[in-house]
Amino acid sequence: MVVAVVLILTLPGGSGGSGSSSSREVFLQAAGSTGPDPYTASTAQESTPPQQPAQPTGPPPGGNTIRAVSGATPGLYGGTQQRSSCDVEKQIGYLSADQAKNKAFAGVLGLAPGAVPDYLRALTPVQLRIDTRVTNHGWRDGASTAYQAVLQAGTAVLVDAWGMPRVRCACGNPLTPPQAIGGTPRTTGDSWPGYRAELVVIVDPAPGELGQLTVFDATDGKWFTRPTGSGGSADRPTAPPAQKLPSSPPPSIEPSASASASPSQPGSAPPSQPPSAPAASTPAVESPPINSAPAAPASP
Repeated sequence: MVVAVVLILTLPGGSGGSGSSSSREVFLQAAGSTGPDPYTASTAQESTPPQQPAQPTGPPPGGNTIRAVSGATPGLYGGTQQRSSCDVEKQIGYLSADQAKNKAFAGVLGLAPGAVPDYLRALTPVQLRIDTRVTNHGWRDGASTAYQAVLQAGTAVLVDAWGMPRVRCACGNPLTPPQAIGGTPRTTGDSWPGYRAELVVIVDPAPGELGQLTVFDATDGKWFTRPTGSGGSADRPTAPPAQKLPSSPPPSIEPSASASASPSQPGSAPPSQPPSAPAASTPAVESPPINSAPAAPASP
């Protein structure tokens, strides 16, 4: 049974992609926004926030806690059947045209520069269905930067065979898991209706390589499977899974917005193992299965 896990995480980062390791800012990035310090022009083909974003389950986390959900979870990702959320070949073209960026992009993900095209083609284009924390890597002054970010549900991403987000398509930035440090994070950037820190999740790698993702199509409320490494042409309808992330109702108000895996060593091929989960400052606590009733929303 897939379960959600609560981890104690506080996330640093540079506002606007400065990459400052001393900052505890977490940058909020709306689904359709390019954001600071893009590696490339947008290759996103779907970036609309869902009317009913997925809802984490279990008791609301307290303090600096955040839930982690397995990349294998049905309904963690959304999209439109037979349509790719990102233009992978365009992303390859942008990076191939700038070898400095290509080299830096490869370094973030632990690749040899020449392995980037095959690596990108092995990723799967989908959309986030829940606000998700990551380490986003921007491009500034000829070098890669790193900053902590929350990506809004609806963001088009490329995910790997373990269900981990690896590229944000609206800016071409490589993604890695968030960093865990001490202190209380401070959100910056652009908030969105319904954003609440206690509903944000991080994605943990699936226990093994996935042959397909079980994806929810919010346009018609139906489910389909998408083979990993495919862009939509091999999608197949499927029955609703018994265990999945529930959905929350559309928000009616706009609340105020007041652990890092080490990449594998560069090589000639994409990594063959998933990253480690972020380190927690206290032992992980198991929460109820994700198909349990969602926790009651906090009072406005």
